[in-house]
Amino acid sequence: MFTKSAILAAVLLLTAATTAAPRVDAAQGVLLPDLRQAPPGCPGGYAGDPVQCGDWDVCPVVDPSAPNGRCVGETAAKAVRLRFTSSEENIGDGPLLLYGNRSSTENSRMSVRQALRAADGSIPPDYASAQQATRGYTYYEPAMAHQHWHLMNFEHFALISKTGATIVTDRKNGFCLGDRYALPDVSDLEHVPGETGADAELAERLRANNCRHQEPNALDVVEGISVGSGDDYTYQVDFQWLDITHVPSGTYDLVNTVNDDRTLAEKNYDNNSSSVSLSIEWPRGMSAEGQSIRQAPVVRFLRSCPGQARCS
Repeated sequence: MFTKSAILAAVLLLTAATTAAPRVDAAQGVLLPDLRQAPPGCPGGYAGDPVQCGDWDVCPVVDPSAPNGRCVGETAAKAVRLRFTSSEENIGDGPLLLYGNRSSTENSRMSVRQALRAADGSIPPDYASAQQATRGYTYYEPAMAHQHWHLMNFEHFALISKTGATIVTDRKNGFCLGDRYALPDVSDLEHVPGETGADAELAERLRANNCRHQEPNALDVVEGISVGSGDDYTYQVDFQWLDITHVPSGTYDLVNTVNDDRTLAEKNYDNNSSSVSLSIEWPRGMSAEGQSIRQAPVVRFLRSCPGQARCS
């Protein structure tokens, strides 16, 4: 037989389960971010013709498994990489704000919740108050060039054939998000943080965000991008490349996509991909598996298609 206290406890638990983490489509008065994928190979904040962007190269490397191998001469190389800068930008109504959290250091990952800015200006201050559960997670990357907590699966790269077949996919899927540059069209956006208020305080925090640098024992972390800002990774960074060692000569689409599984709530998903049509030509043909490269391929960017998943 249940006591009154037991029944009351059950009611409270049921109420908490049904009111915590409301669905975004049921939330009222929230301002959502809008993630825009910048064209591959362009520096963060670039406002010119995307096909003229030069933040990319062809890099022969000795060790195909090295995250950031030094570019070498063709005769010493065992693999060839197409390296390129990638950038993601927030042109929405509210900040992209993500809180990572784990209960103890025994967990190697932190689960991630998305905090949504209310129309009254309030912004959830921590993981417990963030409204939206996600499938995302963070983990601590110990490599010397990083040593901070990476948000996984935020953006992906792929090389796609003219028939739509996926030829090569990326190996980089971890990011430390922050406000790294101002958008060239920032004046067109309505909800850019001002000089005071919760948005301004959050933007100041995100400009300095280092994702718990050299804190492998951290139990929480913040990641995000304010309205009017972007986060870029230059082509010299670890894993900012696709391996094209065994990609035949031809025309392909280089496609960068942010939030491709839509686990993060946005006001618009139509601009989450940008692509470049490019040609690859092997002057002396591809080398056999395990052999040195005869001559690196010639890669040309033919056309850029911002906001589109296909270009060729």
